[in-house]
Amino acid sequence: MPSVSSIFTADGLLAQAIPGFMPRAAQTDMALAVKLALDDQHSLIVEAGTGTGKTFAYLGPALLAEGKAIISTGTKNLQEQLYHRDLPVMKKALGSRRKTALLKGRANYLCLHRMSQHGGNSVLVEKEVLGQLSTVRSWAETTKTGDVGELKTLPEDAKVLPLITSTVDNCLGRDCPAYEDCYLVKARRKALEADIIVVNHHLFFADMALKDTGFGELIPEADAIIFDEAHQIPDIASDYFGESLSTRQLQELAKDINVLYRTVLKDADQLDKSAEKCRIAAADLRLLFPEQPEKGNWAEALDRQDVQTQISRLTDGIAVLYEVIKLHLGRDKDLDNIYERVAQTRDQLAALCDGLQDGVSLWYETTQRHLILHLTPLSIAAKFRRFINAVPRGWVFTSATLTVDGGFTHFQKRMGLDDARTLELESPFDYREQAILCVPRYLPEPNSFSMKDTLFETAKRLIAASKGRCFLLFTSHAMLREIAKRLEFAVDNTLLVQGTTTKQALLDAYLADEQAVLLGTGAFWEGVDVRGNDLICVMIDKLPFASPDDPLLQARMDDVKKRGANPFAAIQIPQAVITLKQGAGRLIRDPTDKGVLVICDNRLVTKNYAQTFIASLPDMKRTRSLDVVESFLKTID
Repeated sequence: MPSVSSIFTADGLLAQAIPGFMPRAAQTDMALAVKLALDDQHSLIVEAGTGTGKTFAYLGPALLAEGKAIISTGTKNLQEQLYHRDLPVMKKALGSRRKTALLKGRANYLCLHRMSQHGGNSVLVEKEVLGQLSTVRSWAETTKTGDVGELKTLPEDAKVLPLITSTVDNCLGRDCPAYEDCYLVKARRKALEADIIVVNHHLFFADMALKDTGFGELIPEADAIIFDEAHQIPDIASDYFGESLSTRQLQELAKDINVLYRTVLKDADQLDKSAEKCRIAAADLRLLFPEQPEKGNWAEALDRQDVQTQISRLTDGIAVLYEVIKLHLGRDKDLDNIYERVAQTRDQLAALCDGLQDGVSLWYETTQRHLILHLTPLSIAAKFRRFINAVPRGWVFTSATLTVDGGFTHFQKRMGLDDARTLELESPFDYREQAILCVPRYLPEPNSFSMKDTLFETAKRLIAASKGRCFLLFTSHAMLREIAKRLEFAVDNTLLVQGTTTKQALLDAYLADEQAVLLGTGAFWEGVDVRGNDLICVMIDKLPFASPDDPLLQARMDDVKKRGANPFAAIQIPQAVITLKQGAGRLIRDPTDKGVLVICDNRLVTKNYAQTFIASLPDMKRTRSLDVVESFLKTID
């Protein structure tokens, strides 16, 4: 068996498999550290700067180690790239025969039972959905995997998807008539037999929190767990360690009961009526909040008389529904499953309306049509530490953005990883030669009214100097829309604006048009890889501090205050630094890339915390002059 270091040398296995492969000391250092963590069954945290080649640095040791490894990535796109592109290259280079599997969450797989329930009973679905249903049916005849991602013709939010996929709530498990042919079951079986399983963080934590019944067997089997894009984990894990309940779940419950009433239990009209009462009570609860989507403090909302009245109506409605279903138990497998769901909903609602709990935040968010209630723990450190110490195995957490001001303390504290080994690896790129950081002179205060004009004028100059080929990244949707609207009449370049179509479609359009400009918020700050001269300029509107009226952030800040610390320094600065590093990381992706990062926020010059941000960014040449920026952009061919 080859040694880890022999994979990465100038005449090693990767050099033989990949034309033009260049050995990088940082890549070998990381691979050796990962091997040690897996051998010693220890935890390792690695920040690997862009260009280190971290994916191969952990895949090599994982493929050479014995036992089962789970690799978890931030998004489905990265998951597919890792599974379909990177893993096969590494397996081939090592001549490895280890079995690999890709596993997604259940919402990605066709549910044959749910599809058969909508077997052409057109009164239950609207016209648009009927068209989508026939698309799904013809695809279902040929698919091998049942992965709905293969249905490229359907929009990402197609209304048919909830009708033909299952949730933890409505899955019948082994009682399902289609269990033996179930695509989800097949994918899980394949994963259980594999040596290397590629999942994403949401699926990992759903399994870890054992919310996903009948699927607690994957993680216990693993000898090694590797998280890529590990900076996302604290927030994702917090969601799964809490509780949430949406009025959409109640709506779907009522819809599922209605389907049963119309098809199997035609004599049970009391069942349908009591489900409808719950649906109306949930919809009325949503109407007590403003029409525009918002987030707020649920504990405070519970003090309102109108909210209390509606909650007790909903609670009573659920109690009645529970009793009515009890009368029909045993008549139908789907109904028996709904009985369990109603019981769970009743318990969740009770927990979410108990305002006297410590160590948690109760908050809500609204969409156009629904209300979602959340109970989120303020810290997951203790729970996660117990989970890590429960079974001896190797743990690796890696990302290009984990350190703040040269240290891992912020990440370690949030995750309970105080005794993990840490390794910080610089990017091999020559940033001083390749890039310029500019904070323009004469910037108004970030929240002043004149900031819109400044951003518009700056964007216009940068677009002209870079002939398109730039990303304009914003911290708010409102500012994104405002600048997009103004630029529409001011430049001839194609403007690609987030929200008009899917993220992947925007990226494809950007790469196809040499003079396009992409305007995005959160989604484009990370996980976007545009190399070479397709991207030579990134403008960021301001430092990405989280909105101070976010109820979960407020609860965490109050908690820090109670302990006598400064919440701005302990929470807001570290989070903003990591987000800014992600945005800045879009620019230089390759040893030959050149480009300019322009941050339009004078706090990078005037505030005493500016040094923390600057020290965490790559070491680029710095300027305050847009003239210097324009000259540099003109030199890039």
